[in-house]
Amino acid sequence: MVTLDLRHVASPAVRDLLNLVNHPDFDRAQQQIERLGGCTEPVRLTGHTTTVDTTTGEVLRSYTSSDEPTGSLLTACGNRRASRCPACSRLYAADTYHLIRAGLSGGKTVPDTVRTHPRVFVTLTPPSFGPVHNRLTAPGGDVRPCRCRKLHELDDALIGTPLNPATYDYEGAVLFNAHASTLWARFTTYLRRAIAAGLGMTQKAARAVLRVSFAKVAEYQQRGLIHFHAVIRLDGPDGSSQPPPPYATVAVLAKAARATAARVRVTVTSDAVGERELGWGEQFDVREIAAFGTDAEFSDQAVAAYVAKYATKSADASGALDRALFCRPCQGRGATVLPHGTPLPCTACDGTGQALPLSRLAVARHVRQMIRTCWELGKLPEFADLKLWKWAHMLGFRGHFSTKSRSYSTTLGALRAARRTWRTEQARVHAGLPESGPPTTLVVGQWDYLGSGYSPGAALLATGVWHRKELARQFAAEGGC
Repeated sequence: MVTLDLRHVASPAVRDLLNLVNHPDFDRAQQQIERLGGCTEPVRLTGHTTTVDTTTGEVLRSYTSSDEPTGSLLTACGNRRASRCPACSRLYAADTYHLIRAGLSGGKTVPDTVRTHPRVFVTLTPPSFGPVHNRLTAPGGDVRPCRCRKLHELDDALIGTPLNPATYDYEGAVLFNAHASTLWARFTTYLRRAIAAGLGMTQKAARAVLRVSFAKVAEYQQRGLIHFHAVIRLDGPDGSSQPPPPYATVAVLAKAARATAARVRVTVTSDAVGERELGWGEQFDVREIAAFGTDAEFSDQAVAAYVAKYATKSADASGALDRALFCRPCQGRGATVLPHGTPLPCTACDGTGQALPLSRLAVARHVRQMIRTCWELGKLPEFADLKLWKWAHMLGFRGHFSTKSRSYSTTLGALRAARRTWRTEQARVHAGLPESGPPTTLVVGQWDYLGSGYSPGAALLATGVWHRKELARQFAAEGGC
């Protein structure tokens, strides 16, 4: 009989997994990883916490991270990007779904009567900066030839790339991404004015009888340009708890949205690129949101699921990157300045300001040129406030992917606070602590950041947890029991 020692032939990750499995407290290590639900890059904390009864001074519970098998406490990273952490991004998408759904159908402190308010689903797209490869379809669904006279497949890498890169307006594309949030802010401002004008009222009079509430999410097109999907709702002056006046209809809202999208402009002036006028593209879409339970394409549930889906995407969806490119030691400047004013070239990036040379990026040529344009424009003084070098991996866009007006519905913070309260209660029950409030117990602790990520062996366990949960979710979605 031959005994094979896997420690000498297995990969480092497998060897680390074997060491972890043979650890006396492996069950506790596995419990921590299970609790994270498959998070790919957890935060490692070191410290301690103590729960004390303030009336008697008795220590009810004491916890120290050094007692853990790994010597640290693992907490979920909370990253919303699916490319960085599928587990945490799914939780973020679920929170976004409930946030959007509450503003359409009620719930989460929003009354059910909100579903009777005028509501539309708006899509704002960027303009053209040059012809690109595309997969065109006829009204019957048949695929039509692209301008290059080819029939592109759905996964063709050419889709979204310029037909002629030499004439494509890369500077305009990057500047549009950089000013997309400004265009959206002006859209919401001008929309309120257009609604008031459509009702034949002054802005002050309109504010006294109705309020515009919205929630929007950003999405990247295949050509690397940002566009927005938004839910816009009309409320009474007190918000979701009050309906707008009867004359504030969906038709009024849709007409005002169309007029506003055509009007919004941002002017950019630079000696290097001249004067540019940026605005939304011609492909503007506005549709009424049907009531929950109907078979319409844009129902409450369908819109909420649609918005939540794109809330977890980032520039990587267009073939770009999900991590910053600038050198952190010198903050992308390529050099540090000594107290007497003399610049000292950065040794970490060799004075380029880039953490990784553009030629080594595993991205398509079109994306690389977008990133290069961000880097070149970011060095110009007139564009310093855009911080294009810092947001080059996002192709110039630096805004929030998901935003909402104050009165639209609940907040992500409120949803997370409710989940945190539930988990705290579960931990109290598990620890056997008395059911007492803050006046009789005091929690004292200190925590420090130790690092991020798993050991190679623990990463294998986390991958297994994620795949098991994903299979269970898919099985349930297919009607399993």
